[in-house]
Amino acid sequence: MSRRAGLEREGNTVSDQARIKGHTVTRTVRIEASRASVWKALTDPEVMVKWFGDGVAFAALEPGATGSIDWDDYGSFPIEITEVVPDSAFSFRWSGIPAEKLDEYSTHVRFTIADAGTGTDVTVIESGFDTLPGGTLYRRERLEQNREGWDVELDELANLLEGVTQ
Repeated sequence: MSRRAGLEREGNTVSDQARIKGHTVTRTVRIEASRASVWKALTDPEVMVKWFGDGVAFAALEPGATGSIDWDDYGSFPIEITEVVPDSAFSFRWSGIPAEKLDEYSTHVRFTIADAGTGTDVTVIESGFDTLPGGTLYRRERLEQNREGWDVELDELANLLEGVTQ
């Protein structure tokens, strides 16, 4: 079953679009790929650039390591890895706007992966929008921009791992 063909697990529907609840963006996709392949795509900078950013670098795959995710058209977004649980969870703080270093505009991204039949469920949760400076309107705009971004990025991840060409 492809990730778009139902996305059902134990009677529960798995989201195929990012959603906003409170000050959090969440999306889960089922990808017909092994857990090991998904883990590598989430944590190996050489694979990450195939679906997430035009340049990815971090000093090490461990909590406290820093680096950046760069987009040619948008700029450089600094990151700090906060969690690494092999084949299970990967988290980082990142700047929501192009910046030289992490600051009060950063949010927290957490990926989790789990076996799902012949594939893998990937969930991303981005939080921290409630503490951003700039007021309610700015926070809602960032939430919506990032919600749309996770739809695009996780579709690109699924296409990469499922061998879909555009």
